[in-house]
Amino acid sequence: MDASARVRLRVWLRPGVITVVQGLLIALLSLGTHVALFVLSVVALGLIPVFGVGFALFPVVTAGVRLCTGLHRRLARWGGVELATPYLPAPDDARFGTWRRFRWVVSDPATWRDLAWLLPGTITGAVCLVAFALPAYGLEGLVGLPMVLHTAGLWYGYGPFWPIDNTLQALLCFPTGALLLIAGVAAGRWLVWLHVRFAGLFLPPTRGAELALRVRQLTVTRAEAVDAQAAELRRIERDLHDGAQARLVALSMSIGMAEQLVGDDPAAVRRLLAEARETSGQALAELRGLVRGIHPPVLAERGLPGAVRALALAVPLPVEVTVDLPGRPAAPVESAAYFAVAEALANVGKHSGATRAWVELRYTAGRLTMVVGDDGRGGATPAAGGGLAGTGRRLAAFDGTMTVTSPTGGPTVISMELPCELSSPRISPSSGTG
Repeated sequence: MDASARVRLRVWLRPGVITVVQGLLIALLSLGTHVALFVLSVVALGLIPVFGVGFALFPVVTAGVRLCTGLHRRLARWGGVELATPYLPAPDDARFGTWRRFRWVVSDPATWRDLAWLLPGTITGAVCLVAFALPAYGLEGLVGLPMVLHTAGLWYGYGPFWPIDNTLQALLCFPTGALLLIAGVAAGRWLVWLHVRFAGLFLPPTRGAELALRVRQLTVTRAEAVDAQAAELRRIERDLHDGAQARLVALSMSIGMAEQLVGDDPAAVRRLLAEARETSGQALAELRGLVRGIHPPVLAERGLPGAVRALALAVPLPVEVTVDLPGRPAAPVESAAYFAVAEALANVGKHSGATRAWVELRYTAGRLTMVVGDDGRGGATPAAGGGLAGTGRRLAAFDGTMTVTSPTGGPTVISMELPCELSSPRISPSSGTG
C-alpha cells in the first residue's frame, strides 16, 4: 500500500475510531460519576443547616462536578463541537472552606446548570455505550472469532445464529459482522452527536459568564500585548544605541578628525574618509535591518503571500507554500501573521531536522489560518521564554490562537488563526516551492 493510500485509509478510519472511543468514554464517565455527584451535591446542600458543614462541603463537591463536566466538554471537542468553559472567575481570596468560596459557587448560574444536567446526562451518556458495543460486536464477527470457536467445537452463537450449528452459519458471521460494524459506527456517531447537542443545552456559558470570561481574556491579552510592546521598544532602543548610534558617533569623529588634518596630512584625511564611508555603510545596513524587523518592506510591497514565499526561499530545505487569500488583512494583522510564520519557519530550519516543510495560508469564516508543518523529529513545545511562546502572545493580542502538534518522531504541525477582515482585489489560489 503506497503512502497516499495509507493516508486515505487513515482519513476514512479516523472518524469511526474517534466515535467508538468517544462513546465508550462518555458512557463510562456518565455511568460512573453522574449519579454519585448528584447525590453528594444534594447531601451537601442538605447539610448546610447542620453546623455549617454544607458551606464547606458543597464547593468541594462542585469542584468534582466541574471536573466531570470539563471532561465532557473535552470529549465533545473530539467530535468537533466546542463547549467553552462557562464558570465565572474566582475571587482571589475564595479559598475552600470560606464563606466567600461558597458564595462564589452558589452565585454562578453554571453551577446549577451542571447540577441539572447530571441525571439526564446519565441517560444520554449511557445510550452512547451503543457507539462502542455495537461496532465491537461487529468487529468480533469480522475478525472470525465465531468461526474459530465453531472450528474448535465450542458452543457459540453470533448475530442471528445462536448457537452456530454448521460451517455455513459460521461463514455468514463475516458479512454479518461487517454490517454490524458499519451500522454501529453510523448509529454511534448519531448517538454521540445527540448526547453532545443535549449537553450543549446545559454546559456552555451563560450570557453573563461569557461576558465575564471575555473581559478576563481581554484583560490578560491586553497586559501581554503591553508587555510585548514594551519589550519590543526596549529592543529597538538597544539596537539603536549599540548599533547605528555608535557607528554614527564614530562617523562624526572621523569627519571631525579629517577636518583638522585636511591641510596638513591629505593621506590621513583620505584614510579617515574611507573609514567614514565604511562606517556609514554599516550604519545604513543596521538601520535597514532594524526597519525590516519592525515592518519588512517585502510585506508592504508584495503582501503576505509574497512575503511568506520570500521566507520560504531562505529556509535551507524545500518548503511548499499554498495560498488561498481573497484579499489582504489590515497591516497590523498582516504583520503579526508574517512574524508568526517567520518564527515557525526559523524553528524548522534550526531545530527540526526535517527534509521538507509546508506552509498553508487560507481565509475562511472571518479567520486567517496559517499552518506550518515539517516532517522532522518533532518535540516542539511553546515553552515559556521560547520563540513559539512569544508567537502565541503576539497572536493573542489580536484574539488569535496557536496550536502546536509535535509528537516525538514528528511530524510537527503549528496551526495559527487570526480573526480579521480582508480587503483589496482577490489573490488567486496558488502554490509553489521555496
